[in-house]
Amino acid sequence: MTSAQHAAETPISGGSPAAQPHASVTMRAIVQEAYGSADVLHVAQIPTPEIAENEVLVRVHAAGLDRGTWHVTRGLPYALRLAFGIRAPKNPVPGLDLAGTVMAVGAAVTRFAVGDDVFGVGKGSFAEYATARESQLALKPANISFEQASVVPVSACTALQALRAAGQIAPGHKVLILGASGGVGSYAVQLAKAAGAYVTGVCSTAKLDLVRSLGADRVLDYTTRDFADGTEHYDMILDIAGNPTLARLRRALTPTGTAVITGGEEGGSWTGSIDRQFRALALSPFISQRLTMVMATQGAADLEYLAGLIDSGTLTPTVDRSYPLEQVPDAMRYFDAGKVRGKIAITIQGVQGS
Repeated sequence: MTSAQHAAETPISGGSPAAQPHASVTMRAIVQEAYGSADVLHVAQIPTPEIAENEVLVRVHAAGLDRGTWHVTRGLPYALRLAFGIRAPKNPVPGLDLAGTVMAVGAAVTRFAVGDDVFGVGKGSFAEYATARESQLALKPANISFEQASVVPVSACTALQALRAAGQIAPGHKVLILGASGGVGSYAVQLAKAAGAYVTGVCSTAKLDLVRSLGADRVLDYTTRDFADGTEHYDMILDIAGNPTLARLRRALTPTGTAVITGGEEGGSWTGSIDRQFRALALSPFISQRLTMVMATQGAADLEYLAGLIDSGTLTPTVDRSYPLEQVPDAMRYFDAGKVRGKIAITIQGVQGS
């Protein structure tokens, strides 16, 4: 089915209309009733969600497309279906990252008021409205657009936690970032530089200029250079999507260096790359090097910290392309092609300004 055919709005059952001030009873959203390729995504008219006492209702101006959303759309690896739904997603509306305006607040909410511009993660952000926990939002930095803000939460929080908590980065560290041009990588390069590290980024030929522009001290083209050839050793390696063997990671580390593994798209259909991460954890206690992983969360403290870096100009979101809501299937196909430089933003109702 073409994206034009998908754009024909069809009703979907389930849920109940929300009685929220300033919100429509129904809304337009991207939905999926099954796992699969971008072809399972289409526009539908569905009930506007209701908020719990610790939630806010956000009018979504823009949403970010992250790797986790891709996995849930595909239903891969199969193990994730235990949490998200066996035959189809429990929540038919995909999307986590969002930026928008608060339209209603729950009875227990104290940090936000109607009219506040916020960013963070919500439930089903590929829609005109989404609910979000107060604890997973922050005020949007005034110096960036909604589009830019929408691509920050998941990827930037992952990069921050990988470097700071898991990697224990320190000034003067030599840091290698595999997958430096992607969503997490584009933030990791900037955050590592802000922490005082000497940063080497690894990416494809077409993305070398982007990684340099992010502030990397050195850039390696993985099509012509092997980061594990023994010529350089790093205090920390952040492996986002390279999927090298543990032996190759160790070969590029200093004797007491740390490798942090997050993401990676190879591996079996059942567990994906998670088995490599668990093998790293199992090996780590028996060697001098530290091998670990990160399963990132998105909380107010980290979002506010990132907002401060954005306000100061230390951190800049990279938006490769923006797609309107109706073209989410096309955005997913572009994401699938592996050409994205930074992140993809989804704009809702044509709101693109700051």
